[in-house]
Amino acid sequence: MTMSRAFIERVTASNGSVFTGPGTNSYLIGNEDITLVDPGPKIDAHIEHLINLGQGKIKRILVTHTHRDHSPAAKVLGEMLEVPLMGRLLEKDDSLQDRTFKPDRILEHGDLIKTDEYTIETVHTPGHASNHLCYLIQEEKVMLTGDHIMNGSTVVIAHPDGSMKDYLSSLELLRNYNFNKIGPGHGDFLEDPMSVVDWIIDHRLERERKVISKLKLFSTVTSEDLVISVYDDVDPKLHPIAIWSLEAHLYKLLEDGTAAFNSLNKTWSLK
Repeated sequence: MTMSRAFIERVTASNGSVFTGPGTNSYLIGNEDITLVDPGPKIDAHIEHLINLGQGKIKRILVTHTHRDHSPAAKVLGEMLEVPLMGRLLEKDDSLQDRTFKPDRILEHGDLIKTDEYTIETVHTPGHASNHLCYLIQEEKVMLTGDHIMNGSTVVIAHPDGSMKDYLSSLELLRNYNFNKIGPGHGDFLEDPMSVVDWIIDHRLERERKVISKLKLFSTVTSEDLVISVYDDVDPKLHPIAIWSLEAHLYKLLEDGTAAFNSLNKTWSLK
């Protein structure tokens, strides 16, 4: 007896953590010609579950980006199922990247993956990662957002591969697309997507204003000291994570000509 599944089925890996929330979401799209998006971490039970759900009908594997909770299972599944891998190569290597991901097809912004059942449009959304892609399933009006938009927390932007300036621009880019549901890389589906996009942009800009106001209190300050006052609304245990997003804001302000950085003593100041 064959299992019936949703046209877009979300499968969550058992890798829950402070970074991944309940775990990384994989998505199976279609009925007879299935596309697998973000196969996730290399966890045997998760890989086996995806194979079973695919019922031999997975034809290609897409990856939103190459962080190690999203793409390592791609190489394994690609070889087992003999299907092509699609995505983008990393642009600025750091300790967070999965180096095993080697796409058979490098996807560019606007590329279409067409099947008899659906069309997937590629949307390049750098910010969380320089090689980050979102995928619009056009007929279903669902945007799979990887870590561009998550449900349950804001996204960590880690310099140098992450860029707050790029992230805000990529959020604005989503306004150009017609979709009514978000399939995030972590957490449940999100409805009313434009209000979600608006909230994230407003939240990030509000945080930027707070960074500027706290910088005014110091002649020069390190990131480690500044994070205490900028993220005073966050559990101090999370400050080592928050410092990544703080520095993403600071590097954006540096690009904007608002802040200055002294590389000798690793301090920041307003210009």
